[in-house]
Amino acid sequence: MVHRLLSCYKQFFMKCVLMIFFFSGISVLHGQNFNPDSLKNLLNENKKDTSQVHLLLDIALSYYFNKPDSCLLYAERALSLAREINFVRLEGILLNTAGEAFRFLGEYPQALKKQFEALPFYRRNKNKWGESRSLSFIGFTYVEFGQYNNALAYLSDAYKVSQQISDTLMGTFILSNTGHAYDMLGKPDSALYYQLRAYAGFNTIQFVPPLKSLILTRLGVAYANLNRPDSALACYRLALHNEYKFNDKVNSSKTQQKIAELYAAAKMYDSSLYYARLAFAGAKSSGQKFETMQASNLLMNLYRSAGNSDSSFFYSDVASATKDSLYGPQKFRQLQLLIVEEQNRQQKIQQQEEQYRNRLKYTILLTALGVFLLVVFILFKNNRQKQKANTALATTLSNLRSAQSQLIQSEKMASLGEMTAGIAHEIQNPLNFVTNFSEVNTELIDEMTDQISAGKNEEAISISKELKENEQKIVFHGKRADAIVKSMLQHSRATSGKKELTDINALCSEYLRLAYHGLRAKDKSFNAKFETDFDPAVAKINIVPQEIGRVILNLINNAFYAVSEKKKQSGDEYEPTVIVNTLKQNDKIEIKIKDNGNGIPQKMVDKIFQPFFTTKPTGQGTGLGLSLSYDIIKAHGGELKVDSREGEGSIFTINLPI
Repeated sequence: MVHRLLSCYKQFFMKCVLMIFFFSGISVLHGQNFNPDSLKNLLNENKKDTSQVHLLLDIALSYYFNKPDSCLLYAERALSLAREINFVRLEGILLNTAGEAFRFLGEYPQALKKQFEALPFYRRNKNKWGESRSLSFIGFTYVEFGQYNNALAYLSDAYKVSQQISDTLMGTFILSNTGHAYDMLGKPDSALYYQLRAYAGFNTIQFVPPLKSLILTRLGVAYANLNRPDSALACYRLALHNEYKFNDKVNSSKTQQKIAELYAAAKMYDSSLYYARLAFAGAKSSGQKFETMQASNLLMNLYRSAGNSDSSFFYSDVASATKDSLYGPQKFRQLQLLIVEEQNRQQKIQQQEEQYRNRLKYTILLTALGVFLLVVFILFKNNRQKQKANTALATTLSNLRSAQSQLIQSEKMASLGEMTAGIAHEIQNPLNFVTNFSEVNTELIDEMTDQISAGKNEEAISISKELKENEQKIVFHGKRADAIVKSMLQHSRATSGKKELTDINALCSEYLRLAYHGLRAKDKSFNAKFETDFDPAVAKINIVPQEIGRVILNLINNAFYAVSEKKKQSGDEYEPTVIVNTLKQNDKIEIKIKDNGNGIPQKMVDKIFQPFFTTKPTGQGTGLGLSLSYDIIKAHGGELKVDSREGEGSIFTINLPI
């Protein structure tokens, strides 16, 4: 039982291998994988089913190279049975097989006819694999028949299709045949180019030894035609070694023929005669008429040069008979008729396609007209409703804009409220100085009056200098309080949008203190470490100060909030820290607000600049702060970015152009 199973698996595997090589246009097996006699024993003349079609195809393939006439017989029988039982799946393969058998027999018109039948079959079924092979078989048949321009046209189409389906194996074979066509046209440079491409392609697949032999032989021909005999002979020897190794009798006759021609050109007639005889015997045994004709011509010339008339006449007759069977006038007439038929068929297909396109256009036009009329009717019917909807939409849009303005102002006032306590703290310091120095000055005035009355002018003058210094301090702190009040007013009122030269370092320092003291005033338990690292090279730049200040304040407030929340969770071991630094980089200024809070979850990072999105509990944030900040920085031609790691903290970076 096990033996039978192994036998079945082996037969199936070898069949697959044979099919692969068959559809590459070459074979390493020469019918040795299947015993045709054992396969014929399985035939049942009265049985008409798909298994018999497969069996007939197997027998045809077993004869593929060594007996092309038998291959043709069984392929035709299989094709007839497949059509009788309507088994269309193998029709293309059977047509290809029959066409290739005709080509081996030198019946080029019949070979082309079969391939021309296979081509539309594959195209109807959208089978690119079969289409590329049919096109390549047509091209290769034209090469052997001497119709090189026709061959190049079909090989070009075949290569394009093989590239569409990434078929490297078939693409490599097509490139080699293209080079062969250029060689036959007397263009060795082009031939060498395509053979080198084919050899490079073969190196990416490596599992088709006969293809390597074929390419090496043709590569040698290209070198020989370019007067590089040493390179040619090296290629021929590599090919011959590969053919002997894998028992490739088909390609070996081609290689032996080319070696014989090379030795004949070098006037090494004994060596040439030896290889020419081998080539003739191999071509005859495998039924290759084209190679038989070439070997016969060479042997005729060699024997004529040696003065052996009998052998020369013999091979002359063989060459002449073989040439007539390949290229006789009848064959050319058949070919011309076939080409005309194919052209007519192509024209008919084009006409049918044009008629189909016209019908399709007419149908589409009618459909479009019907859809257009339907749309017009619907638009007409709903016109009044749309007008009402547009009016309602305009009203709603106006209300939304008003609400948006109110929300933005609300966000501004919310941030103002957050820093009010900080402002109060900042104003209180200069006011304390003003009060204290005013009281001191009152005492100094009384003392100075007493000194004047006592005639102590020098002491009076000393007191007056001290009075002047105190007055200067009162003026300084008064201006400081005035600046804080103006900053608060700027923050609260609607911006004019006018840019001013502003010291970024001073702006960051001011809003950092305001934010810190504001939070301390709201929550006495709040405490955090804050640091600054301001780059002295950061000069004044043109910005709208109240808008950029609002952004900085919002980011610093968020940072203090983040470290405050983490402090509540972590206890005394955690030291909340906020760092603000500035840096001048080429043509921009960078402001960074860094905290060591809880950070932002990765899934939320992409959403934080969206309006109304907030990570704070309900009632503690509007969700507009970062959105407005993002818009303000963008309006200044800058960029606002965030880098956050959950559990480690966040860094908000502002980049402003200088």
